[in-house]
Amino acid sequence: MGFLTDKNIESVEEILTPRDFMREIPITSRQESVVGNFRQTIQDILDGRDLRLLAVVGPCSIHDIKGATEFAQRLSALAHELQESLYIIMRVYFEKPRNDSGWSGLITDPFMSGDFHIEEGLRVARKFLMHLVRMELPAGSEALDPIMPQYLADLFSWMVIGQRASESNAHREMASGLPMPVGFKNAPSKGGLASAIKGIRTASRPHSFLGISDDGMTAVMRTKGNEYAHLVLRGGDSPNYSRLSINEAERELKNAGLPACIVVDCSHGNSEYDPRKQEEVVNDILSQIENGNNSIVGFMLESYLEWGSQPVSQNPDKLEYGVSVTDPCIDWDTTERLLRLAAGRFCKIKEKF
Repeated sequence: MGFLTDKNIESVEEILTPRDFMREIPITSRQESVVGNFRQTIQDILDGRDLRLLAVVGPCSIHDIKGATEFAQRLSALAHELQESLYIIMRVYFEKPRNDSGWSGLITDPFMSGDFHIEEGLRVARKFLMHLVRMELPAGSEALDPIMPQYLADLFSWMVIGQRASESNAHREMASGLPMPVGFKNAPSKGGLASAIKGIRTASRPHSFLGISDDGMTAVMRTKGNEYAHLVLRGGDSPNYSRLSINEAERELKNAGLPACIVVDCSHGNSEYDPRKQEEVVNDILSQIENGNNSIVGFMLESYLEWGSQPVSQNPDKLEYGVSVTDPCIDWDTTERLLRLAAGRFCKIKEKF
């Protein structure tokens, strides 16, 4: 039996169960309350009760806790200053999907050594998330591995299902049980919305599927459905943030019986992977809102301390501080300028209500 099932398994290493892990690094009742308030605010924005604009801002991936902490401190101060117009969430991506080879993220390979110290990666990630909660800065991430939420989901306020996973039924089912609002990104081919809209509809319904319990046992997970699943436009073969693209998305959401609730990812296909073009996207969607659009509820920026990106090094000490190791980002000065611009323009829009 072992030969038939484990032929290509080199080893099996058990790690702490989710319950034991959270006992080791527990969340306080105060932190629970803070995260609950974060999530409620995001829900209120999606429902139109809170008239602020969501802004999900941060590096393509977290690889260096020191740099991420400095970025978070700057972002937290700016979020407090601009809170009348923007509700800023830090983009905190610990996992990176890879089609072939490449660094898979801080959780699975925290030392960039290829040794995959996953349990230590989870510890580093959880401690960083708890630091953000203490700073009262909401965290958003991509839900990639279906087991990871058992270890970290209590500290996230917003999640997104990426364009690769939006067509995955396992991820749709997982999203149906996640305790925070979840965005679904469109598939890249021609910016097609069908898979994301189907994902939103599927995630909004109850499901039963196999997962693991807090005690690490295989279990049937029965979900209620996530009523705050929504659309994230990330572009495809061409950008899909223009007025015509937004109008098309609104029609498709309406035809599916879903609320017109759209977050625009200003990077990826919408910026044609050129970080400089993120500013064009921000300005365009702000103009649409100024002209009466009420379906755009937020935007995403890929942003870090310094400009651009650098290749992953097997010697992390040789990496340039504050520079992304995955997708290229705008730098902090550009980030601050864009967020101030968005806050100023959106404040004038709010005055009309």
